[in-house]
Amino acid sequence: MPLGNLAARYGTPAYIVDEADVRYRCRMYREAFPGAEIAYAGKAFLCRAMASWIDQEGLALDVCSAGELAVARSVRFPAMRIVLHGNAKTPGDLRAAIGHGVGRVVIDSSAEIVRLAALARRRQRVLVRVTPGVDADAHHAVATGVDDQKFGFSLSSGAAADAVRRVLAHPELALVGLHCHLGSQITRLPAFELAARRLITLMAAVHDEHGVAFTELNLGGGHAVPYVETDQAFDLAGFAGRIRRVIRDECASFRLPVPRLTVEPGRAIISRAMVTLYRVLAIKHVAGVRTFVAVDGGMSDNPRPALYGASYCAHVARGPGASMQTVTVVGRHCEAGDVLARDVLLPADTRPGDLLVVPGTGAYNHSMASNYNLVGRPPVVAVRDGAARLLIRRETESDMLRRDIGV
Repeated sequence: MPLGNLAARYGTPAYIVDEADVRYRCRMYREAFPGAEIAYAGKAFLCRAMASWIDQEGLALDVCSAGELAVARSVRFPAMRIVLHGNAKTPGDLRAAIGHGVGRVVIDSSAEIVRLAALARRRQRVLVRVTPGVDADAHHAVATGVDDQKFGFSLSSGAAADAVRRVLAHPELALVGLHCHLGSQITRLPAFELAARRLITLMAAVHDEHGVAFTELNLGGGHAVPYVETDQAFDLAGFAGRIRRVIRDECASFRLPVPRLTVEPGRAIISRAMVTLYRVLAIKHVAGVRTFVAVDGGMSDNPRPALYGASYCAHVARGPGASMQTVTVVGRHCEAGDVLARDVLLPADTRPGDLLVVPGTGAYNHSMASNYNLVGRPPVVAVRDGAARLLIRRETESDMLRRDIGV
């Protein structure tokens, strides 16, 4: 379906998601990892339709809050294929997970061990999140495999081994394995191999001390996707082959049974399946400095450039012009940092009213969207086989006023 038709029908800004592309990437992961568990990281993008697609493609789902769990429950996503994450789960999060009977809870703090054991109605399967001390060269805001961040139990300090002991002391909890996550936008396969080796070494130590052989090893996600031409893509086939070989060889060296592997792609499944449509509102030439192209969205629908310098490309939907110019695409919000795409090539005759397309916006854009300046969040529209349908409607001024009950 032409993007201009979608913009005319649903307005701008609007997120447009290709359902077939989502399903294709789910199948790519299942084919790369036969027998392994592929758990879609719902924090990247989640709605009822997305949860249904993930279920239909046979993936598991990881959630980070009672709200994300509620979305899964609303479409009857199988509870045993749900994993609850989070470094600071609220009592409400834990109660919701226990009440729904989620398959596993990833324990991230000592306090959580006690809370979860007290709430458990049956023996709850859990994983311990380990910080393996692996620097995967991720941006500091999304680097989660090093000690200096809020997630998990440090391996080097002994906190991870102590967490295992604490969990094993609670009969209400069934510790089935270990979890780690190194960060986001990772292309370096050796980082994953090193993390796997370190976690299997801990598994061997647990087996020696407690006689427990873990059956699961979750290596998280963080698989990179290209946003601009210079970005490196993630070698999924290479990763699958190398990580399986490392796990098999390390387990053999310690005489451990090979655990079932879980990987948690989020961005890698949804990012390139979505584009965001904008209308150009204004062109501003600052002589000797730069040209700004202002659109009708911005950091309220895509805060990633402002948060950690994420890069995007942009295109005018009518195609390239006779000549191109370097511009910076900015948003409508009252912040100098409201920049969507810096130093991109657009036609020199770009003008107000043009439809601007920003690809690769599936991951974390809708999830992180806000009402800054009391701007309503955009709709999400799915396309498949030449047809379009609304998944999430545009947020209105009435929606926002309905929550404001102070008068």
